[in-house]
Amino acid sequence: MWQVLSPAQSQTVLIPSLSLRDKAPSPSLPFLLPFSSSSSALLAVRSAVRCGFTRPSPQLCRLCSKLNLTADQLSVSCSSTVEVLASEDDAGAEKNMNETLADGEHCHSRTFLDAESGEELLSRIQKEANSGRLPANVASGMEELYQNYRYAVLVSKTPDADDIILTNMSTVLDRILVDVEEPFQFAAHHRAVRDPFDYYMLGQNYIRPLIDFRNSYVGNASLFSQMEDMLMQGHNIVFISNHQTEADPAIIALLLEKQNSQIAENMICVAGDRVLTDPLCKPFSIGRNLLCVYSKKHMYDVPELVDMKKRANTRSLKEMALLLRGGSQIIWIAPSGGRDRPDPYTKDWYPAPFDVSSVDNMRRLVEHASVPGHIFPLALLCYDIMPPPLEVEKEIGEKRIISFHGAGLSVAPEINYSDLAVGVNEEEAKKLYTQALYDSVLEQYKVLQAAIHGKQGLLASSPSVSLSQPWS
Repeated sequence: MWQVLSPAQSQTVLIPSLSLRDKAPSPSLPFLLPFSSSSSALLAVRSAVRCGFTRPSPQLCRLCSKLNLTADQLSVSCSSTVEVLASEDDAGAEKNMNETLADGEHCHSRTFLDAESGEELLSRIQKEANSGRLPANVASGMEELYQNYRYAVLVSKTPDADDIILTNMSTVLDRILVDVEEPFQFAAHHRAVRDPFDYYMLGQNYIRPLIDFRNSYVGNASLFSQMEDMLMQGHNIVFISNHQTEADPAIIALLLEKQNSQIAENMICVAGDRVLTDPLCKPFSIGRNLLCVYSKKHMYDVPELVDMKKRANTRSLKEMALLLRGGSQIIWIAPSGGRDRPDPYTKDWYPAPFDVSSVDNMRRLVEHASVPGHIFPLALLCYDIMPPPLEVEKEIGEKRIISFHGAGLSVAPEINYSDLAVGVNEEEAKKLYTQALYDSVLEQYKVLQAAIHGKQGLLASSPSVSLSQPWS
């Protein structure tokens, strides 16, 4: 896409025309960027365009015209990104440029965004695979994802289902391709990417049509409002929860977004490495606040990587400790180490048992922070929407089954470790505390189960779990 001419060829660099906010590519005339032999390069166009910038941007034209960059100060990467290297004495110019230009991702083939039908999307997946830009296994997964998502949204009978499917799937497929072309690397503490592309809303918009809100419920909603008050006071909040689907963070946020947007958008999820490496899952993970860890269930899948994984987990624990010391953090962790699975004999789904050491590590991190902290048991029922494989798989690239269904979320009052540690030794206290949290999650889960699967609705409320629909 980028053509850079050397001084011997011309005194002009030819660059495709750009616009900072265009949604999809369209043909347009290039603009000319003049340059001279200035000894000091001003910075700047670090990934000068996001892939959809297709018409001239007046701001960019004016700024580039002032730079007078020499050709040897331009380097073109294999992913068609122009990098202009700045000298140390041009820090002010770099700052000004960064304030003006979107510091975007590398240019890529925006092949999916202007598709006008599902058939065209599928055709373009195949085209990308045939060109070699898309690995065959990823292309197959994208096709399967489209078909399953389409079926689930159509079942919902939502108005404009076809438009919703095309809009959401074209965007998701585009983001998957972006990551294939330029893989995103997660830090130990990853902050949701909201700008210039809003990955958080990508997840929200994609999962929203899959939730049957008429058959969804929140337990003890008033507690979430109390938590927001605690966060405003600088307290830390930790959810000890079960885990059912890759979509759990989005489902939690969607069930809370109307009444408790602070929790919905700011919650940090302790995430296993699989959602950070699976090509079909990564775009949604990029939109979440994450603390990245390696799950115990997969710690020994590759023996030679065990030490590296343990070191990475130690770094993540240190990051978490630093966050908690700062206060006003809300963290969601599933101490079972993975998603719930159905009983192989009864086929019933229940929260998987919690790991004692995981719960105790979290408790100690909260207690050793310099600010007040609270640990709440949280139950989640949503496996119908995107159930995991029946058994834990070592290989990346699981089959995505997607459905339209009701979901449930419930929280119970915090449980204090000190109340359970009286008169017992430390090891016994840890087990009692873990079991108390699990028992609370299981109790709440059964209420949600009665409301959603038992069709009891709000009547399934119990003395300890008051169900409501805050979005109504």
